[in-house]
Amino acid sequence: MSTAYFSHPACLLHEMAPGHPECPQRLVAIADRLKAEGLWDSLDHREAPRASRERLLRAHGADYVDGIFARAPRRGRLQLDADTSMNPHSLEAALRAAGAGIAAVEGVLAGEFDNAFCAVRPPGHHAERDRAMGFCLFDSIGVAALHALAQPGVERVAVVDFDVHHGNGSEDVLRDEPRALFCSSFQHPHYPGYWGESVPGRLVNVPLPVGAGGAEFRRAVSEHWLPALEAFKPRLLLVSAGFDAHREDPLAGLNLLEDDYAWVSAELQALAERHCGGRLVSMLEGGYALDALGRSVAAHLRVLLGT
Repeated sequence: MSTAYFSHPACLLHEMAPGHPECPQRLVAIADRLKAEGLWDSLDHREAPRASRERLLRAHGADYVDGIFARAPRRGRLQLDADTSMNPHSLEAALRAAGAGIAAVEGVLAGEFDNAFCAVRPPGHHAERDRAMGFCLFDSIGVAALHALAQPGVERVAVVDFDVHHGNGSEDVLRDEPRALFCSSFQHPHYPGYWGESVPGRLVNVPLPVGAGGAEFRRAVSEHWLPALEAFKPRLLLVSAGFDAHREDPLAGLNLLEDDYAWVSAELQALAERHCGGRLVSMLEGGYALDALGRSVAAHLRVLLGT
């Protein structure tokens, strides 16, 4: 299997505050672990391009996008909400993060590589159509999904999200798109605290109680996600890969381990082989225990690489 690895130096320059858990060291920890496990050189390293305004407007309102551009600080920090701020590098990082998803979609559709992982930040799955929140500026995976649906021959796209927090932004962006299926598992009660009622063929939300571990997560995926995905038969599979449901993560209370991430990755890859010609794009979301994040991403990428 050939796996593209999209990233960009700008993603290391975005920083919301000293000591903030969504920090540049997250990408360093991932790279260090991939090198330590001998995976780094097996990846097809690609530089993430910028997403254009036109592409962002598929997922976000014009006033919102233009407001982010207009308000982006040249110095200091701009606080967008209680959890989300921008420094002078944040807009560039967010454009590269969204651009990574677009380029990864185009690459798998063109057969340049089998699948892709986007090691980018800021994350995206909390950014709603007209609202930044939860460390997120643009809904990168929503942008990627809607870009994919604009390509010839892509009749259906599925987005799955195993981050510990519900992907409210992706749900909001994809809510009215009948050619998209969104599946999310998440801790409840927990941030952001709201989600839509499941809709057959469109939306599958599976809350997990505090303390749930691998058995509960695997049951949720097996009993809820996989039947919906099999029935939907997506032509492309996108993954919001948040690793903050790991038992070591300081911002949550689930108990997943690297083996659980390897298991769900294998299930999703097998589904992509059955329905999508293997076309799968994974994008980094959360994960704030640095060592656990590196180990979990390595487990995920071992599956995508077929090693």
